Amino acid sequence: MKLEPLMEYHADLKPGVAVGDGPYGHRLIVDVTGGHFEGPRLRGKILPSGGDWLLIRPDGMGRLDVRATFETDDGALVYVQYFGLLEMNDRVQKALAEGGSTEYGDVYFVTQPRFETGDPRYAWLDSVVAVAEGRIRPGAVEYRVYHLTHG
Repeated sequence: MKLEPLMEYHADLKPGVAVGDGPYGHRLIVDVTGGHFEGPRLRGKILPSGGDWLLIRPDGMGRLDVRATFETDDGALVYVQYFGLLEMNDRVQKALAEGGSTEYGDVYFVTQPRFETGDPRYAWLDSVVAVAEGRIRPGAVEYRVYHLTHG
């Protein structure tokens, strides 16, 4: 098996809304306001219809629970959902609080995107197994997404 680049994307975010400490950890809801994506076989924009229902566990790990809608340049809609982990260490907390950045590999920030579309031109996405690494940008997150292939 090997990883092949699928796309990179940039998602613009509103400041998070803290629901507070609950029975499973500290809940933070972050709305996606837009963005863009590009890869070898697709490109387009991220619609302002998604968000992350982040749960920060007592051990300092953040569990990502993200849903978003991507629209390709040729009009196809793709539903994207992913779960993942973000190590909420001092560097991440400082970047989030002060509008700073992290780099790929600075912290454990990984996801498993899943794609759904009804558009036959992109039906191949429905069978993709993907992994991604993330980084924080001021008011945004960015990901490098890889397709797990055989061969």
